[in-house]
Amino acid sequence: MPFVRPLALAAALTAFVPFSEARAADEPPHTVVRTEGPIEIRDYAPMILAEVEVSGSMAGAGNSGFRPLAGYIFGANTSRQSQGSDEIAMTSPVIQTRSEEIAMTTPVTQTRGEGGQWRVAFVMPPEWTMESLPVPDDPRVTLSEMPARRMAAIRFSGGPDMARFEEMTGELTDFLAREGYEIVGEPVYARYDPPWVPTPFRRNEVMIEIAS
Repeated sequence: MPFVRPLALAAALTAFVPFSEARAADEPPHTVVRTEGPIEIRDYAPMILAEVEVSGSMAGAGNSGFRPLAGYIFGANTSRQSQGSDEIAMTSPVIQTRSEEIAMTTPVTQTRGEGGQWRVAFVMPPEWTMESLPVPDDPRVTLSEMPARRMAAIRFSGGPDMARFEEMTGELTDFLAREGYEIVGEPVYARYDPPWVPTPFRRNEVMIEIAS
């Protein structure tokens, strides 16, 4: 397996690299409107997502979805500008939501089960457009436009744990209810750090879209 040794080396070297350097990926453009402890209200600019739908547990689906998306941005694509491929800068966070086979007008429901369908997405850097982004070679990877929106986010550390995700979702929804915010989207799991960052130092968030 050709990638085992480079990944192991990267994990070892991280012990000597400041965590700020490990978190070098850019975040999508946004403005922080309000901060209350670990909770922020943010206004995000429009963005483009590269997405893939996978099944399994929260952690397993996140790992499965990461591979084809990473392949896409690192060159498994066909350029619209040339005969080759394009490399796209890595951004953070990697976002993950529950996906259900239901009518488009029905809200997506967050259930307590570990299995199910998940949609995993990378945010494309803002300099790219739908017209300029390369075409994914993997048919599972799709591109979609996300309009500007206001998001509430609560920050926490650790790994991709479903119980922790639901606990933080509950804290965030309780805060939004107390403060009179209107929830208009389903919970989104956002992870900001590469897997070789030690679990206690990883930045995670639950994000929920709210009315502006």
